[in-house]
Amino acid sequence: MENEKFEAFAEKVIEEHEIPGVAVGLMQGQGQAYKKGFGFRDKEKGLPVTSSTVFGLASITKSFTCMAILQLQEQGKLRVTDPVTTYLPEFKTMSSNMEKVTIHHFMTHTSGLQPLDSHLAANKRSFEKDPSIHDYPGVKMKFVNRDPIDTYEQLMDYIASLDVELLGEPGEAFSYSNDAYGLLGAIITRVSGQAYESYVDEKILQPIGMKHSSFFPDPSFELTTLYAKRENEEGSEVYPAPVWWDAPAMRGTGAMKSSIDDMLTYAQVFLNHGEQNGTRILSAENIEEMMTPHVEMEPGRYYGYGFMIRPDYYGCKLVEHGGSKKAISSLLALVPERQLAGITLTNLAGVPASEILHAALNVQEGRQPEASHVVYPETSTLSVEKLKEYEGYYRSLEGMHVEARVENEIMKIQYQNETFEATPAGEDGFLISVRGENEYIRFVRNKNGEVIQVAFHYRQFPKVGEAKNKGA
Repeated sequence: MENEKFEAFAEKVIEEHEIPGVAVGLMQGQGQAYKKGFGFRDKEKGLPVTSSTVFGLASITKSFTCMAILQLQEQGKLRVTDPVTTYLPEFKTMSSNMEKVTIHHFMTHTSGLQPLDSHLAANKRSFEKDPSIHDYPGVKMKFVNRDPIDTYEQLMDYIASLDVELLGEPGEAFSYSNDAYGLLGAIITRVSGQAYESYVDEKILQPIGMKHSSFFPDPSFELTTLYAKRENEEGSEVYPAPVWWDAPAMRGTGAMKSSIDDMLTYAQVFLNHGEQNGTRILSAENIEEMMTPHVEMEPGRYYGYGFMIRPDYYGCKLVEHGGSKKAISSLLALVPERQLAGITLTNLAGVPASEILHAALNVQEGRQPEASHVVYPETSTLSVEKLKEYEGYYRSLEGMHVEARVENEIMKIQYQNETFEATPAGEDGFLISVRGENEYIRFVRNKNGEVIQVAFHYRQFPKVGEAKNKGA
């Protein structure tokens, strides 16, 4: 790889986003092709990032959860086609008994569950200890005014108390569900007879040789300091924010910590068709199942088991999953057909880990760092009458609000207190430009052709009213 070209690009991104520390690693074939630490694991003490520095993974954890489920299937203890209620008879909502939902539906985010706000209560004890909570977008403590959710049983009790419509029949609608992955942890616990975290450690981390990976980092680990960002009179300030967020009932969705050394070892399991260190972790068939596009998320992008998949990445398949949480932005990427893998870990939320890793993959394969593999549907123009079909106010219980309205014959999308011009692209779809990058938003119709939901940021959530600020 042309290290200088990649590093100049990465350092520019790191400086622009004020990221204290970044670790990047690449594997090609059976060997490590590149690894480097940028910046600091502890900026105040001047301690640099190394390949052993342990960061949070956030949602990259989901692939470990799916690997554990498939191991249990190979042991004959469950099948992914089994109903969830076989193992979690308490799982239901006020309006549905959920008997048609299978483990496969949980793994592919197609259970029909709307995005829920249970993660707020599941993290509540951490939030109450964390002075930096007020600087994390999307978390408002005034809305966390209920008892904490500490156990799987409490999580299921909360879901059972909700009078919410399903997004569709199980298998119909993709909508990213942290609750589903939390409950996969419950299934692993009940079926294996040991705690989810203990199972993953004993059956995955230890056999692979991931010595610096854990849900509960050892004090001997070279652990990063956590950072948060707040606005001040000069613009912004990045500062140490040492409290790890922990949601015991939802650890299966994003609680693992690891280093790039360990994560490159993990990636090798996928490049080696399920083997590592002479040990078979999972069958080649089930490794392929994890990387199979089971359901379309958005045009050109699919979900497997714990991975997002682009079938056409410069002529082959890209398998990846990112993570975002307090003090975490991460991405693991695999290009199995070319025996290529990479990982980027950082210690600040809301920063473009994916941009850094994709640049590294680009340079490794002879492309320019900024080259993009993403192809969106062709843009078009729509009449004002057609645009008005999408107007409305859409809200998820998880906390996202989207307003669509037509102003001066242009579709405007408002979310996170910002308003964006939207360009029609594909059937019921639009593109908006957020901080220089395209994001895709799609509206969902019912059988009568009426727009009833929106699909955005991998979630689907319902229209709950008219647009509040309709234009002319």
